[in-house]
Amino acid sequence: NVEEAVGVKTIDRTQLILDIFARRARTREGRLQVELAQLDYFLPRLAGRGTVLSRLGGGIGTRGPGETKLETDRRRIRQRIQAVRREIEHVRRERFTRREARRRREAAVVALVGYTNAGKSTLFNALTRGGAVVSDQLFMTLDPLVRRVRLGGGREILVVDTVGFIQKLPHALVAAFRATLEEVVEADLLLHVVDSAAEDLEERESAVEVVLREIGASERPRILVLNKVDRLPGARAAALAPGRPGSVRVSARTGEGVEELVDTMAARLDLELRRVRLRFRSGDRGAISAVYASGRVLAHEEHGNEVTLQAELPERLLARYRENLQ
Repeated sequence: NVEEAVGVKTIDRTQLILDIFARRARTREGRLQVELAQLDYFLPRLAGRGTVLSRLGGGIGTRGPGETKLETDRRRIRQRIQAVRREIEHVRRERFTRREARRRREAAVVALVGYTNAGKSTLFNALTRGGAVVSDQLFMTLDPLVRRVRLGGGREILVVDTVGFIQKLPHALVAAFRATLEEVVEADLLLHVVDSAAEDLEERESAVEVVLREIGASERPRILVLNKVDRLPGARAAALAPGRPGSVRVSARTGEGVEELVDTMAARLDLELRRVRLRFRSGDRGAISAVYASGRVLAHEEHGNEVTLQAELPERLLARYRENLQ
């Protein structure tokens, strides 16, 4: 009715979000997920449009060409939905394989989550010195980016940049992006990035919490990152922290507070270095190589069939070498 009244194409909020997502998707996976969300959205809305979809139109009370065309369109969409879901399932299995490889390397995974346009990609670049696309536009990041961050002393983490959330995120999008959002669910630590200069800060925080509950990530360990403090008066920035214990104030754009955030992440992930002395059999080349890869070896001694290493290792890895500790 609105379209007929104003003579302009009219769409609802969900369709607008889907159109923006379709423009932003870059990878094959992102395009598949957007397509699935679009198909799921449009399938039930084909009802009642038989005369629009048909060249001739159907007669009232008859099984006319309009109804036949409608059924054909529905069948084709259902077939395409099944095909897209199979492809996304294949992508999900590939992601699972990559996550298992990360676990074997004992690399901690940190995922950035937050309301859209909170500055996640800017913070991602500040942490990783990467080249994620940054723009003052909604939903610039649809496809998750994973980069390695070296903290020194052999310590490293993997940082994941993810899609931004919004209030009342359509369920079709949550379902379609589940393969991507699994990166959030499986992360060792979440950085909940908020735009501290936003007037509706509390509402945006609540919207992110709702989505995290929907995808099963509400219990993951997290750090609240109050971003864009360079846009706030000093008094207001200081007033935000007391009500949010454990939060870290940063400006991803200027670099203020980023080092403090890295130190906080290292502490939360048990990445603080501990000096230890380890003993191995000389034939345990794989275990010895793992120590070199995951820590910093200070001394290497060989006595007969034994190898003794003095090394600095992250605390989270000590349980792995319990039997080798001296």
